[in-house]
Amino acid sequence: MSTIRVLLAEDHTIVREGLRLLLESQSDITVVGEAGSGREAVSLAQQHHPDVVIMDLHMPDLNGLEATRLIRDLLPDVQVLVLTMYESDEYFFQAIEAGAAGYVLKKAATDDLVRAVRAVAQGDAFLYPSMARRLLEDYRQRKQPLPTSGLAALSEREREVFMLLAQGLTNQQIAEKLVISPSTVQTHRAHIMEKLGLKTTADLIRYAIRHGLIEP
Repeated sequence: MSTIRVLLAEDHTIVREGLRLLLESQSDITVVGEAGSGREAVSLAQQHHPDVVIMDLHMPDLNGLEATRLIRDLLPDVQVLVLTMYESDEYFFQAIEAGAAGYVLKKAATDDLVRAVRAVAQGDAFLYPSMARRLLEDYRQRKQPLPTSGLAALSEREREVFMLLAQGLTNQQIAEKLVISPSTVQTHRAHIMEKLGLKTTADLIRYAIRHGLIEP
């Protein structure tokens, strides 16, 4: 298993130290840098090209949303995982639109953060479960009529896989739910991405959120 290279962007030194200790206790994760401001996070991301940037939203010099947007524009292969105290739909949707692949609350269990890092490093998305359900329901209630041109190209089975991917399920979980092999799920996933012009599961979730497709 290859090592996941992580950059920490958090303005509180004590919090950064705790995050470093937690992550480096995992055999497959290493911390390659620490940033205390948004601009430093962008600079270090360009310097180290990590797999994942863990980004606090409240950052000096350049806020976490703008830093996320810059990192995603400059380094599309680098995934950003937002770690924040803000349990708010406003910040959540702004983070997703900025390009974040995951959103975790600081009150989450340490296991949740480790799982989130591994998920986004693999191109999947991770949304804090209880919060995501509430936020997605709020969004569904005010969604606009759905343009169907993109999804019309998907087969019935691809639509099923699409919706499960959009809900954050892994290939293995989808395979078990649909009683098919993980390799078949991966094939469907590749076809879906190609037909919709998407690159990662995070892109797929942003597509689903934008069009009000996700059901909690």
